[in-house]
Amino acid sequence: MNTHAENEKSKPIGIFDSGIGGLTVVKSLLYMLPKESLIYFGDTARLPYGTKSKKTLIDFSLQNVDFLLKKNVKLIVVACNSASSAAIKEMQEYSPVPVIGVIEPGAISALNATKSKYIGIIGTRGTVQSGAYYRTLITMDSNVKILQQACPLLVPLIEEGWLFHQSTKNILSEYLVPFKNEKLIDVILLGCTHYPLLKHMIKEELPNVEIVDSASATSVIVEKYLQDNSLLNPIFENKIEEYYLSDITENFITLASEFLGKSIADKVKLYKNDN
Repeated sequence: MNTHAENEKSKPIGIFDSGIGGLTVVKSLLYMLPKESLIYFGDTARLPYGTKSKKTLIDFSLQNVDFLLKKNVKLIVVACNSASSAAIKEMQEYSPVPVIGVIEPGAISALNATKSKYIGIIGTRGTVQSGAYYRTLITMDSNVKILQQACPLLVPLIEEGWLFHQSTKNILSEYLVPFKNEKLIDVILLGCTHYPLLKHMIKEELPNVEIVDSASATSVIVEKYLQDNSLLNPIFENKIEEYYLSDITENFITLASEFLGKSIADKVKLYKNDN
């Protein structure tokens, strides 16, 4: 038996986001890869990331990568579109383990779903202004047409737990007006891992449009990478599932437990970035 190889397989997958949104990736990974250990870091003390400058996002992202590396992870998933769009290259060059972002998987999924070649994208201001999705989609298919909309108010509303609140519905409806006016758009790409938590509202506003979720698309890429590199964990024993936050709020634990369908209160720990 190759003990080193077995040890590599049993190492956890590291995931980070600015807050609760990255749990959409966690939920998908828990479903698709039930034998894998997961360590999640939510930088709740410094959210939202979507309003931060590129330099700040690079600094925060590298600090988050550092933290996960100290946890001896075998792979890092950047479950944040803002961090992925601003700092994926820097993280990949810095990290000794592979770093997978959400931009490319989301783009691939959207291109596979569209028939009209007209894709709508909603994201944070930082993600939209970075042009990361636009560049990725155009590189993959130069014939695709893209309409983007920044939705800066959605992340704070989601973090507040206003997932069914009328105010959230009203603001979302306003943001989606450009897509309602463009009848040829047949796919909306959720360019923020928080946004799947509002999928029910988006579907109400755009009933004839397919919603593509970069969180589940990223999980498919993670599974393929682990499979291709013989890194899938074959056993359930000693499985780890931990959630670290830079600021623990009761709201996060309540929302996270509701979303994941199980209590995670005993799995949440406080971590402060001192870098």
